[in-house]
Amino acid sequence: MFIKQISCVAMAAGAAVLMSSCHIYKKYETPQTSALTRAYVEARNTTADPKAFGNLMWEDVFTDPLLVDFINRALNNNKDLNNARLNVKIAHAQMQGARLSYLPSVALAPNGAGASYAGSDINWTYQLPAQVSWEIDVFGKTLNRKRNAEAAYRMSEYYAQATRSQIISAVAYTYYAIAAINSQLELSRSTAKSWNESVEVMKNLKLAGRVTEAAVVQSTAQYYSICASITDLEVQLDQLNNTMSLLLNELPQNWNITTKLDFEKPAIVREAIPMAELAARPDVEAAEQALAVAYYATNSARAAFYPGLSITANGGFTNLLGSFIKNPGDWFYQLAGSLAMPLFARGQNIAGLKAAKAQQEQALNNFEYAILKASSEVSDALTVYEKSAEKEKYLIEQVNNLEKSVEYTQALLEYSTGTYLEVLTAQQNLLGAQTAFISSRLSQARAFINLYQALGGGR
Repeated sequence: MFIKQISCVAMAAGAAVLMSSCHIYKKYETPQTSALTRAYVEARNTTADPKAFGNLMWEDVFTDPLLVDFINRALNNNKDLNNARLNVKIAHAQMQGARLSYLPSVALAPNGAGASYAGSDINWTYQLPAQVSWEIDVFGKTLNRKRNAEAAYRMSEYYAQATRSQIISAVAYTYYAIAAINSQLELSRSTAKSWNESVEVMKNLKLAGRVTEAAVVQSTAQYYSICASITDLEVQLDQLNNTMSLLLNELPQNWNITTKLDFEKPAIVREAIPMAELAARPDVEAAEQALAVAYYATNSARAAFYPGLSITANGGFTNLLGSFIKNPGDWFYQLAGSLAMPLFARGQNIAGLKAAKAQQEQALNNFEYAILKASSEVSDALTVYEKSAEKEKYLIEQVNNLEKSVEYTQALLEYSTGTYLEVLTAQQNLLGAQTAFISSRLSQARAFINLYQALGGGR
């Protein structure tokens, strides 16, 4: 009867504001306030193509056994990824706490005391009370806190997935970057050896009166220039080795990576609807869940304007009954209900609602920007991948022709019909083209990796 009366009071108090508070119970839905978000919602509801490049498992994309081992080690040991997983655990615990907030709270607080007056015997009083308190969620305050925590949990999962994708891509790129530097070092050391032989040839030709001392010193200078470039490459190799060590969470060491950059690549199949690729990206999904968190925070700020209804019950055993002490004691119970309607809170509720609305608008802006940024990244990676493959064909032809040029100019110099400047120029151009070819291969590998990540790959 008591609870029924309290419920009637709550219904009467909330009737005046019930109609205006209906929206605080509404679940989050992706806003379709722009063409961008409408296209996003439509694409998200389409069936994903399992053969699409971004939907492939990373093991199907990167098949080099050593690289597979590195990626697995990074996924198991990387600190950033482990922290992202811990954030998921934290958010899960907070979500469980929010879900349990519907249940009543129970507390047991036994106490006792003694008192003596004018030398009389000490009178002992004691209580063994239990208190039950239950907040009835009439205006969705608990509901929105729960939904907020659920959205935050999903957001942490997507962030963890985005971190996983970044780790996979970073390991793959560092792996091929080390391979590229090793290729450049091999090329530079081989070229340095060849140029050192050329210096000896120039010295002999000078003794024969075929060239001047200028040819010898210029040849020697070019040799030392290559030696200097080797030291720069060795520094870059050391830095990349350290980067790989950090990714794998291992002590700095030299990683013996001698693979070539012409690795086997799976066919790049695209989704029928390009927006579907963006909708599957974990960072975009995390941005939307951040918007959902802000939406429920705004609902909570609105709910703060409405009444709160609480029911409490106390019961237990005590010897303090009324104005006298009874030994032994007896059982007691108390029931109470309270209805609190905010009237004036020094503008805090109004300020809180304004701030929540502004934060929700920020979250919407961030969500739309995440979609646009994802689209730009896909376009950039695809363009670089296609153009680097096209560039590679030209560089192959350039290297072939420059190799012939070096061969021809050296022969002409030996037969006194060429000059040492032609030889030096041809050798410099060949080294530059060979280096550009390796860089182009690395750019293509990097664009391939970036495209996979940009399409949501790494699951």
